[in-house]
Amino acid sequence: MPDRRDPLTELLRHPDFREGEVWERVRCAEGESVVREGEHHVDAVAGQVRVLTRVSVDEAHAIRPGVAELGPGEVFGEMALFHPGPRSATVVAVTDAELARIPAAALERFLDAHPELGYRLLKHVLATLVGRLRRSNVRIAALFAWGLKAHGLDRHL
Repeated sequence: MPDRRDPLTELLRHPDFREGEVWERVRCAEGESVVREGEHHVDAVAGQVRVLTRVSVDEAHAIRPGVAELGPGEVFGEMALFHPGPRSATVVAVTDAELARIPAAALERFLDAHPELGYRLLKHVLATLVGRLRRSNVRIAALFAWGLKAHGLDRHL
């Protein structure tokens, strides 16, 4: 599991957040789907996973590009803490991986009861989300520029 100093590790080792009662450890083999689009929960990972999403090219064709690769100590499914809804992506183990599967409702109750740890954990999650948003903005800009060039529109700007 993640480094001892990080708030996620502190959460998983907290006596009021016991494995088997509040969260479960899940082991996944390389190539195994860890979660699928449409499921609900929050996960932390030890190992390496790839986040995939479905992109429709047209009505008859779709691809599953890799959106991100996550490694030990990283979190995915964290949007469930802020907005209920199904998974927006599928996650596949790139190597053998170990996950801490945390029900979002149980995590929310714990964070309400332990605001100091909750603050540190949410600050960590928000920093993760901001980093991912920044990387997404760069990708979107690059795709937009590529689209303009691919269609010759850059000559008209």
